[in-house]
Amino acid sequence: MKISLGKLLLVVGGLIWLSGCASIGPPEAPSLELPKPPTDLRAARKGNKVTLTWTIPPKTMERQSVRYLGKTDVCRSIAGAVKQCGSPVGEVSPPADFEKARRASSKKLTASFTDTLSAAIEQEHAAEFASYAVEVRNTAGREAGISNQARVALVPTLAAFGDFAARAIDEGVMISWECPGTAEGRSGVKYLFRIYRRVDAGSSWNKVADVEATACAGGGGGAQKVVTSFVDESIEWEKPYFYRGTVVSAVEAPGKTAEVEGDDTPEVKIFAHDVFPPAVPAGVQAVFSGPGQQAFIDLIWTPVGNADLAGYNVYRHEAGAAAVKLNAELVRTPGYRDAQVVAGKTYFYSVTAVDERGNESGKSEEASESVGSN
Repeated sequence: MKISLGKLLLVVGGLIWLSGCASIGPPEAPSLELPKPPTDLRAARKGNKVTLTWTIPPKTMERQSVRYLGKTDVCRSIAGAVKQCGSPVGEVSPPADFEKARRASSKKLTASFTDTLSAAIEQEHAAEFASYAVEVRNTAGREAGISNQARVALVPTLAAFGDFAARAIDEGVMISWECPGTAEGRSGVKYLFRIYRRVDAGSSWNKVADVEATACAGGGGGAQKVVTSFVDESIEWEKPYFYRGTVVSAVEAPGKTAEVEGDDTPEVKIFAHDVFPPAVPAGVQAVFSGPGQQAFIDLIWTPVGNADLAGYNVYRHEAGAAAVKLNAELVRTPGYRDAQVVAGKTYFYSVTAVDERGNESGKSEEASESVGSN
């Protein structure tokens, strides 16, 4: 049987096509499950503690979800960048049942580590910075490199100042503390006493003030203790407040600016109860007017400048008699007209100031005036 050339080519082409469909490409390399290095490492120092936080990598270098997470090495370099994590200062284990936790959480998982700086490091490298990085490994102990780097200043911090206290005064809440004046002064370092306040135990702390403390904390005050104070005038009366303080070591050198807070003072609580009256009015003057009209005596005085001033009370008496308040309602302006006068008599006047909570000042110096005949 003869087969034409066209049929033969058709059969050969079909065989080649079938062979091509059944062929298998080169095998792909298995995934190494290497977690991508974190890019959001953050470092915060408080006293001799450095707290590091970062996001646990959700993806591998092949952009697949991380399924098998190993330990994370914490790397630190003094006075320079982290080149490689040869001798970790610590390690962090993966979360228990990492795969289940990753699937159950709609948010990114985070990790943290706290490094304690030794006194020797702080003293020997007081003007330097420490750099940190982390290296996340898979369960086989392999990694894809270090994270971004975060720096903290190594300047030594000071212990909290003693005798931290708060009490209400006329102008607000006075915060006081005792500065020891025994710290060793350092070039390029200044000290501040930072005061924080919050309104209740569950609210966040807000900075109230930074008070210059280099002279006493840095050794300029000698060995003698110095009591220092600050008045918080931003409070609202009849409210409770919590206060705490900390000494801040501020590095001020070209290209090296940083602040590090020391340990906190004990927290103190105060109820800002206003029992403080306004200032006593001054400059009271009395002037009689009467001829040809109804007789009256006009009073004027210097305005009281207290921010919570509500008004004034005006008192009058005759010689040898007790003073009587003339006004039924508080006088809102520094002036008053007394039209209840009798010809031929002499009257003595004094004025008090009253605040919004009803605290009344002492009486002003008296002013007297006689009523003539019409």
